[in-house]
Amino acid sequence: MGHVAEDAVPAPLAVVARTAAELIDADGGSVTTYEALLDAVVRWAGRDRAALAEALRPVAERWGGVHQPRVLAARRLLAVVRCAAAPVEERAVADRSEAGPWLEVCRHTAVLDVVGARIAEICGWLRYGETVPMLLATPSRADGTVDPFDLVMRLTEYEQAGARPGPADLGQALLRCGGGPADEDVVRAAAEPAPPEGPRIAAWLRRGGLPQPGAAVVREPGEPERPSRRYGARVGRRVLVGTEPLDGRGDFPRPFWSLFRGFEPLIGCNHLLLGHRERHAVAALPRHPEIVAARLLTEVAATADQDGAGSPEFLPALAQSPGPAGPAVHLALAYGLGARPDADREAAVEALLILAGQGRLDGALLGGELARLVLLGTLRLPVVTESLGRAAGAGAGEGARTADSAGAVWPVLAAMLPGLLAAVHSGAVSRPHVPLLALAADCAQGCDARGTVTEVDALAARPGSAQSVREARRLRDVLAGRRP
Repeated sequence: MGHVAEDAVPAPLAVVARTAAELIDADGGSVTTYEALLDAVVRWAGRDRAALAEALRPVAERWGGVHQPRVLAARRLLAVVRCAAAPVEERAVADRSEAGPWLEVCRHTAVLDVVGARIAEICGWLRYGETVPMLLATPSRADGTVDPFDLVMRLTEYEQAGARPGPADLGQALLRCGGGPADEDVVRAAAEPAPPEGPRIAAWLRRGGLPQPGAAVVREPGEPERPSRRYGARVGRRVLVGTEPLDGRGDFPRPFWSLFRGFEPLIGCNHLLLGHRERHAVAALPRHPEIVAARLLTEVAATADQDGAGSPEFLPALAQSPGPAGPAVHLALAYGLGARPDADREAAVEALLILAGQGRLDGALLGGELARLVLLGTLRLPVVTESLGRAAGAGAGEGARTADSAGAVWPVLAAMLPGLLAAVHSGAVSRPHVPLLALAADCAQGCDARGTVTEVDALAARPGSAQSVREARRLRDVLAGRRP
């Protein structure tokens, strides 16, 4: 999506109505199309509200009674459509205050609250006949980010129209900007518009937007310290991530404040938000995937150790986010690789390959977390091995490994093997997992890996011809540069 000047005329109403119906049916669709539709609805509301209502009324009437969309993004879009299709209401001037009560129910839902606040603001405009030239937070790119130049140009149109930005829409736009200080010419231009928000926006762009939070890895309490004696055991132990507090929340609407607070995943409710984990949540903070992942880790973990499902869109979106991928993102990926539903594992494989293709996959971090979660009994090693095998075979024929895919998976396996084999040596685990060793040997051979893994060498030195010993010897020889 380009600059404002390129999309100043909204799409035809027939296209708006058709797209709205398609996106609701598609559980929200892509971030780009979803956001463009919201922007088109807002633009048409100021241009011809009666025609907009007539075009969207059949879409609104189609979804009635208990028949509701399954996914949160689609339900919120339906709320916008219903408000646009309904008659404009009147309200007292006293009700126009932006300050209202806000109850923070759970910090796990902080990202979803930001998205919800903006949708509620749009619905309020439509319900009471208020208009703005366009949405400030419409992404400039498919990953959800807003280009500072686009934001300044939109603010200029607001100034020309005599309009004031909506607090939630402006707040979302600012969260989508960042990644480093903006061009100084853009910063100066941001301070020029007459609305009082100009200096605040300029200062935000100058410092590069929302800073990245510090992170601390924690574990859920109350579970045994000893590792599981069986790779497939379930002890319900999880590894989660908390984040440190951030400054600046007072400049944002109250529904945004939870994002700025220190996040302790063991405080507050641990409810599941199944069906809510979607790319639209990632797009709320496209440059801060760690904040998003940390707050949704409890739900993502449910795909692995409970009957949860619903992260196929979430994991690839995290991987495509331009922000840094740290412990929370890699933990989310680890849970996805060990998920019960096949679709979630496929999503995790896709996310792994995206991160690797961008040079952002920390194989040692991911492998270490996978080994830890397996030894805790949270993940099943056969399931994890199958997922890694899929990643290693991506783009190759049956049984083959491409150098790129094998090279992406080998560092993960190299980080997993020491801990898992050490557990076998100590007696904490009964025997080595042969398919994991075989996959490691294939990947090492596929990407011409070299080096040594002490625990592999120890297993290879054992007498006998057990299959695990044979695979360990094959891996040892590959790493030593000897032909198998």
